[in-house]
Amino acid sequence: MNLQDKVAVVTGANSGIGKAISFTLSQEGCKVVLAGRNTKQLQEVKEMIGENCMVSRMDVSNSENVCSAFEEIHAQYPNIDILVNCAGVMPLTYLKNRHLEEWMETIEVNVKGSLRCIYAVLPSMKFQKRGHIINIASVDGKEVYPGGAVYGASKAALIALSTAMRMELSPEFNIKVTAIEPGTVDTDLREDITDEELLEDKDYGGDEAKLDPQDIANAVKYALTQPYSVNVNELLIKPTGKA
Repeated sequence: MNLQDKVAVVTGANSGIGKAISFTLSQEGCKVVLAGRNTKQLQEVKEMIGENCMVSRMDVSNSENVCSAFEEIHAQYPNIDILVNCAGVMPLTYLKNRHLEEWMETIEVNVKGSLRCIYAVLPSMKFQKRGHIINIASVDGKEVYPGGAVYGASKAALIALSTAMRMELSPEFNIKVTAIEPGTVDTDLREDITDEELLEDKDYGGDEAKLDPQDIANAVKYALTQPYSVNVNELLIKPTGKA
């Protein structure tokens, strides 16, 4: 499918995977809405992309802010064709160490944040009888490990949510839904970790194989450019050499 002049809202667009996705979609001709909390970084991305780009200050953990942000987006772009739920946090912790605030933030951003954006974009897509929602999940939603309980649960929720969304939204409204499930990506997400015991136990440096954010952007492009009769349900992507 040709993406020329399609309107795409990308959350978490200020850095990492979201930034790479925004660049890639703009290169495909999309009108990209850069959504996120750090407006300075978003503005820098906008200046690098150039035309057909809009900055939207959006805190996905706040329902009122998400709704008001989408009102501003709709004022400029009445019809939204693509939503990429990419905003996320990853404060890995051992459950025994009881980092309750970080657990709640993980669910608030990764799960509830995606739900808020889906809620806001559905009226437009239902009216158009078309659209594509991409949820950036993680391999951690399928492969559980010590320290990743809450983060993994948040990403497992996105994978399950994507399945139910396809069942409910695709037959009646032609809305396509894809869950992208990356393995380790070279981003700053792990800087959210404050659990000192976990940091002592885990080796996040060295020569660990990692994906580049552009690899995920390429996967998003692949899913979006398939014929409209084709829905890419899930894409599980790992660095070469990891089973």
